[in-house]
Amino acid sequence: MSGAEFILAINVFVAGLLAASFMAISIYDARRVSARWFALCYFTGLIYIATEFAIPWFENTRPIATANFVAFLATLIIMNVGLARRYEMAAPWRSMLLFLALATVAVYATQALPRDSLLRMMTYQTPYAIAQAVGAAIVLRSRGKLSQFDYGLAAVLLASALQFFSKPYLALAVGGPGSDPHLYLQSTYAMISQALGTIFALSIALTLLVILVRDIVAEATHKSETDALSGLLNRGGFQRRAGIALREAERHGLPVTLVISDLDHFKSINDTYGHASGDRVIEAFARFIHESKVGHHIAGRIGGEEFAIILPGTHLAAARLFAEGARSAFSALAIDGLPSNRRFTASFGVAQLIAGEVIDQLMRRADAALYEAKKDGRDCVRVAPGSFAEVQVETNVVPFGGKPPA
Repeated sequence: MSGAEFILAINVFVAGLLAASFMAISIYDARRVSARWFALCYFTGLIYIATEFAIPWFENTRPIATANFVAFLATLIIMNVGLARRYEMAAPWRSMLLFLALATVAVYATQALPRDSLLRMMTYQTPYAIAQAVGAAIVLRSRGKLSQFDYGLAAVLLASALQFFSKPYLALAVGGPGSDPHLYLQSTYAMISQALGTIFALSIALTLLVILVRDIVAEATHKSETDALSGLLNRGGFQRRAGIALREAERHGLPVTLVISDLDHFKSINDTYGHASGDRVIEAFARFIHESKVGHHIAGRIGGEEFAIILPGTHLAAARLFAEGARSAFSALAIDGLPSNRRFTASFGVAQLIAGEVIDQLMRRADAALYEAKKDGRDCVRVAPGSFAEVQVETNVVPFGGKPPA
């Protein structure tokens, strides 16, 4: 058995294992449609390997060599369909099928050329390179935010495209692909080509597996940290993400302010209109909070009718104005399913992060300010003491228990 044949034999087991791995992911989470396409991709790779082994058995190798080409190009196209599903893009079916048909005709026609013909080898390898480059473009044009793994996948796909472009020159440099198709697997080029193919196939597959597993873990984490009724973060999720935001803000020397709010007289809402109506009020307030915050704000439902918003990069005065605006707007909001003349209010406590403070300490100070707002008649905003002198003169903001400046 030659070196190339040995690598091909190993690839049978590798392709089968990868196909099974992607299929296991698709079975575990049926929504991972891309995993099914990747499983099909590596299963089709088994057909390609089988045709590669079968070439020496045919006296007329032109049809089987063309079939070998079609099998591998189909494998790469199927991978691109999976990438399109993962990165939320429409798969260009007509373009891909037309590309496959034209490439097949071109390869079949050039099989009559000498085996060391650069045109023949370029016609054979260029469609592979194009398919891999298209895969990289799909990743990079994704509508979602890309991570380092996504960029890594695009880089591996582009490197794979380059190695397909370089293969004709590599073949000429090491003595050609064999003087006869039956001797291809005995050539030095075949061993190098198969080794390169194995390296890139494994690199792409392992990166895809990491990305899919990361997606599953991220979604599971999101579910565990999300409050089902409000759609905002639950207390644990809020504290974890707020803690990260505090550390990032301190590292960059940015201010951080916390706003805690509580729906006023919530028990009377449940007692008067029923718990289903109370849930509608919570949903309405959560939706209002979600729509009011900007992208870098972090909002959560931290108790029954208590909510919190972290405002990174925001000073106390701006956070105070944010809370006042939210208080005023919510008190004027009509809620579906409840009397049109009935309005609901919320109280707010605001605290700015003090150097060296952790999230629990910041939450206690904001909660104390909220308690003062409740004591002062509800439907108002109170500010916790600490780092306050700088903004008091400019804004006439009154700390709880204090008086306006003269």
